[in-house]
Amino acid sequence: MNLALFDLDNTLLAGDSDFEWAQFLISKGVLDRELIEAKNQAFYDDYKQGTLDIHVFLDFQLAPLSRHSRGELDGWHREFMATRIVPMMTKKAVALVQRHLVSGDVCAIVTATNSFVTGPIAQAFGISHLVATIPAWEHGRFTGKPRGTPSFQAGKIERVDAWLESLGLWWGSFERSFFYSDSHNDLPLMSKVTHPVAVDPDDILRLHAQNKGWPVMSLRATVCTHLLTC
Repeated sequence: MNLALFDLDNTLLAGDSDFEWAQFLISKGVLDRELIEAKNQAFYDDYKQGTLDIHVFLDFQLAPLSRHSRGELDGWHREFMATRIVPMMTKKAVALVQRHLVSGDVCAIVTATNSFVTGPIAQAFGISHLVATIPAWEHGRFTGKPRGTPSFQAGKIERVDAWLESLGLWWGSFERSFFYSDSHNDLPLMSKVTHPVAVDPDDILRLHAQNKGWPVMSLRATVCTHLLTC
């Protein structure tokens, strides 16, 4: 039995769902462009540089969830999936996931982006397991705060450990373990698995992969136009 873990943003997706969710809400007039757009870009730049303060970012990212009902949020998310996410799902990414699923591998998306945004995306890829940052929920609404350890950098290992334990499994349960990622922020988890794969990597990860002899691949190019035709 093998384990296949996939980063989501800029790995399975040819773009960043977290960044695009904020941009989508700006386009709908839900968030103020003048106040939010520059902050959204600054946080994204910090992430790429490896300097992101995840707790400060989550205060920014999760706050809009607390201001609206789940019904409103779900309605916006359906439009977000159709207009922003499906165009970022490449045929190569869908095919990679399918190869692991058909092989009977235990598959999960492991992402720092919160589970409200990423849950439907994991379903669209046919992956039933999601290890993501969890937005806290109380009295029928999101609180605007995270619950537990964010699924970010070394926190991804902690969260994957807990998820595997919930299934009655551990790292030693698998003959091989894969993790596909684009970002040097994921080096802790990439160093944990037996088969790390750099996917369209940033410069730091590309150099690290070359030094370690890790495979480097691309999932870019052809994108889906509809979920059913991927």
